[in-house]
Amino acid sequence: MSDQRTELEKLGEFGLIEHLTKDFVNQNPSTSCGIGDDAAVISISDEDAKLISTDMLIEGVHFNLMYMPLKHLGYKAVAVNVSDICAMNGTAEQITVSIAVSNRFPVEALEELYDGIRTACSIYNVDLIGGDTTSSLSGLSISITVIGSAKKKDIAYRSGAKENDLLVATGDLGAAYMGLQILEREKVVYNANPEIQPDLDGHDYIIERQLKPEARHDIILFLKELGIKPTSMIDISDGLASEIMHICKSSKVGCHVYDEKIPIDAKTSMTAIEFNLDPSTCALNGGEDYELLFTVPQSDFEKVKGNPHMSIIGHMTNEADGIYFIDKSGSSLELQAQGWSHLND
Repeated sequence: MSDQRTELEKLGEFGLIEHLTKDFVNQNPSTSCGIGDDAAVISISDEDAKLISTDMLIEGVHFNLMYMPLKHLGYKAVAVNVSDICAMNGTAEQITVSIAVSNRFPVEALEELYDGIRTACSIYNVDLIGGDTTSSLSGLSISITVIGSAKKKDIAYRSGAKENDLLVATGDLGAAYMGLQILEREKVVYNANPEIQPDLDGHDYIIERQLKPEARHDIILFLKELGIKPTSMIDISDGLASEIMHICKSSKVGCHVYDEKIPIDAKTSMTAIEFNLDPSTCALNGGEDYELLFTVPQSDFEKVKGNPHMSIIGHMTNEADGIYFIDKSGSSLELQAQGWSHLND
């Protein structure tokens, strides 16, 4: 190890992964796609592939048990992993669950956690097939590996977007971030005076989007029914802006995304304004929506137009044209990714 010291936050999560793995070379022909997408692709035949992804949730970093019920946490841990398989246009089938837990948790607490995991397994039709359990000196950590499948011809990578493709987002964006703002606000109030009850009335939707997000496995079925094969796809976990930039970098294209086209729920907008935040900024940078972002050829416009589950929010351009956010006045602003970073203090 050299004497030089580089802070992790200087590289960021994805920069760090790229830096640490740049010298690795795939040695097995069955590894069709390794690091760099939402899931790895393992070839099992000329037509079929397995999809594998893993995610870790750490207490105090990814969740706060002051307002995150353990059952919800178990459910969310599964859903965010299933989302990675959806982002490859595949179907999740199995998971493994590994936990590190301190002795402050009784058996009954872990039963609650696994009740949430079991509920998610039932809803997403996945099987728990193994894992590991160990002790921790610092709370609770959960690591889930998800295994899925897809026909090779159906897999959507981040790298397939083409110039003039339409950019499409599912659902609505920014709600999970605003749900977190409500929960954090009430946590501060409670810490100052535990006698005051949390004021959560009217915020059910955005709080649920934070505590119990859903993987959009339904979208994969809708796309098949519509006869649409996305040219690229990613799930929106770190904010819309960050995910757009991932697609653009992998596909070597530019993008124009339009403020007025970004789908934002009315409750999200009202809550953002209450916090003196711009709703579009929350959608661009908030993260944890776990909606899908994908590109399709312009020839699919009629199939997507008016679909209640999908919104066309922009189009891809030549790489040299850059990545721009077009605001409601028509001004072009270079898109910046300011979403969640796992390595910042």
